[in-house]
Amino acid sequence: MATASTGWDARYAATDDYVFGTAPSRFLLNHAKALTPGSRILAPADGEGRNSVYLASLGHDVVATDISPSGQDKARSLAREAGVEVDFRVQDLQDWAWPQAAYDAVVAVFIQFADPDFRHQIFEGMKRAVKPGGLILLHGYTPRQIEYGTGGPPQVDYLYTPELLRQAFGDFEIETLDAYDADLHEGSGHHGRSALIDLIARRPPG
Repeated sequence: MATASTGWDARYAATDDYVFGTAPSRFLLNHAKALTPGSRILAPADGEGRNSVYLASLGHDVVATDISPSGQDKARSLAREAGVEVDFRVQDLQDWAWPQAAYDAVVAVFIQFADPDFRHQIFEGMKRAVKPGGLILLHGYTPRQIEYGTGGPPQVDYLYTPELLRQAFGDFEIETLDAYDADLHEGSGHHGRSALIDLIARRPPG
C-alpha cells in the first residue's frame, strides 16, 4: 500500500504538531483500567504514538505498528519525551502475518482506513493475536460521523455500527459495546462533536 503510506507520511510530515495530539484518546483514558497490569500489548496503526506511549507509561510492554515512517519518527520523539520505551515497527497491515496468541491485549484506536474486506482481515488478525482470556479494545466512529465531519474517513462503509462489531466479534465475550456522541479535542484531526463507538471484547479462555 505505497499510496496509503505516502499519504499518511505527507500528513504527519506536513506539520511539527501532532495531528491527533499527544494526549491519549479519551476512550483509552476511560478504559485502560480494564487491562491487566504489566500486559504485553499490540497497538496496530498507532500513528504518532499518543496511545502506545500512554500505555507504556502505565507499565505495559507495548508493540506499536504503523505504515508511516514519519508518524513513527514523531512517536519515538514522544516516547523519549515521556521517558518510556515502546517497540515501534513500520508495518503495512495488508501484508502482515498477524502473530498467534502473542499479546495480552490489542488496542486499536481510530484505525478506520480499511474497506470491508480489509477490515475483516484486520479484525481476524486482532483476534488471532490476542491470547486466550485476553482483551481487544477497539474505538472508532459510527456512520453518523459523516454528518459531523469532525474527523475520520468520508466513506460510510469504513465506519462501525454496533451490529457490525457484534457480528465480527461474536465469538468473543463482548464486555462493552457502546455507541454515543461526544465532543473530542484530540489535535486537529479529531476536533468537535463526534459519533463514537467503543468495544471491549475478551477472547474465551482455553
